[in-house]
Amino acid sequence: MERQTEFSQLIETIDDVPRDLAFYPSTVADPQVLTVDQLASYNAVGYVKGFRVFDETEMAEHRRYFDALLEKVISEGGNSYSLSSAHLKYAGAYDLLIHPRIVAYVKDILGDDVIGWGAHYFCKMPKDGKRVSWHQDASYWPMTPSKTVTVWLAIDDADVENACMRFIPTSHLYGHLTYRLSEDDENNVLNQTVANAEELGDPIDVILKAGEISMHNDLLLHGSEANASDRRRCGITLRYCTADVRAYMGWHNKGVVVSGKDKDGLWTNPPRPEQGECL
Repeated sequence: MERQTEFSQLIETIDDVPRDLAFYPSTVADPQVLTVDQLASYNAVGYVKGFRVFDETEMAEHRRYFDALLEKVISEGGNSYSLSSAHLKYAGAYDLLIHPRIVAYVKDILGDDVIGWGAHYFCKMPKDGKRVSWHQDASYWPMTPSKTVTVWLAIDDADVENACMRFIPTSHLYGHLTYRLSEDDENNVLNQTVANAEELGDPIDVILKAGEISMHNDLLLHGSEANASDRRRCGITLRYCTADVRAYMGWHNKGVVVSGKDKDGLWTNPPRPEQGECL
């Protein structure tokens, strides 16, 4: 129960920070890579999906990079979910976070001044038995206001068979929802569960080919089932917020200026790490 206790203490600390967890729709008037209709759909349902960012050759190169990285992490006692805040440790993850093709999509939602502050590989091994319960990303983060978009980049093909991510459309419009802390025997990768989430809408499957992305708001309910297939399902979540967002508990040290300026100097803007090969 050590992991549970540490998580409970984190939640208590976050709850001590006054946070604005209202939904802030995108106000970008002239998107460059998204269409106006796609941007309106993001505001309405909380996500957009299915955009090709990298071709098969590019993704095969990053997959080789990740395979070697995963082997190293497991040999050091970690597991396939251990690669969080990866942009602070590994050059390959940093390069994805700042990649201009990805940042272009993010700017169409957040505007010109953008901070990239998170990179986490979610790698479900074949038949690994772990699921991700329904949750809202904003619940985990000591940040305010709620102006973060998550890019989910498929490293492997993700489909229903190997437990692709699932969204509950429009659930971001309900604000911050009540959750409970999950027990260890639920086989939940994370530690929160929003009960009866599907009462808010019918889930949709986020089927992506390797090299494609989806983007979702930090208040959108999402999760995934256990991977019962013989195929791996790996993706990397890349987190971005507007530069006016404040981060507590040292999280400002994670933030990289990926577009525009950090006019108020709220983020540390760490350099590219030397460890790990680039793409």
